[in-house]
Amino acid sequence: MDTKQTGVRINKYLSEAGICSRREADRQLEAGNVEIGGRIAVIGDRVLPGEQVYYQGRLVEAEQERILLVVNKPKGIVCTAEKREKDNIVDFLHYPKRIYPVGRLDKSSEGLLLMTNEGDFVNKIMRSGNHHEKEYLVEVHKTVTDSFLRGLAGGVPIFDTMTRKCKVERTGRKSFKIILTQGLNRQIRRMCEYFDYRVVSLKRVRIMNIHLGDLPVGQYRFVTPQELRRLEQMLADSSNETVIFEKNSMHHQLWEEEE
Repeated sequence: MDTKQTGVRINKYLSEAGICSRREADRQLEAGNVEIGGRIAVIGDRVLPGEQVYYQGRLVEAEQERILLVVNKPKGIVCTAEKREKDNIVDFLHYPKRIYPVGRLDKSSEGLLLMTNEGDFVNKIMRSGNHHEKEYLVEVHKTVTDSFLRGLAGGVPIFDTMTRKCKVERTGRKSFKIILTQGLNRQIRRMCEYFDYRVVSLKRVRIMNIHLGDLPVGQYRFVTPQELRRLEQMLADSSNETVIFEKNSMHHQLWEEEE
């Protein structure tokens, strides 16, 4: 039997064990920090039943508990598990088990962020192709006009693409609500800049069926069983293909979920 067609891909194995995202697993594999059965693992390797996996010298044991947190991210905190970033969200929360953020929310933005130990949630929610809704409250520096709102809703050329049509609603003289189904790099800010508007504050209040509600800034709560059941129903037909971030690419549609 061809063993390459059996077992679990090592990046998926690490993700499902709650160690890190699949993308981070690939980086650690490239750095030689993962072992399978006593040998250094490489990208594409598979873990067979009974094989032991070591990550940065420590035995990997499968995480049995599914963790999915709703976090109200403050401004100034970065949505990364990278320890070299002093303001990373993982150190900020001090959660006792390994979790990582679902997507990104710009450092200067605040609001709803999901954090989990389950890689499939990350990929299914983040993938722009799955068209899942994310809702934001935005304040800008000058009066919101009807033409501005129509322009946002109809699609805006940013980078090398046109944003998808979206739902936009005025909430005040200088504020509006916007619902996106994609997440290009700093998308809302760049959409506003196209019409000579500057974002003063940006807050995400919903991802799919998960609402921020009155959760205090800097705090987190667990997703409720009812929320989780509905979320799983909504994700049932979604792709879980690993999302790849290309920092140096001009194809910014690969930068999922950074408003």
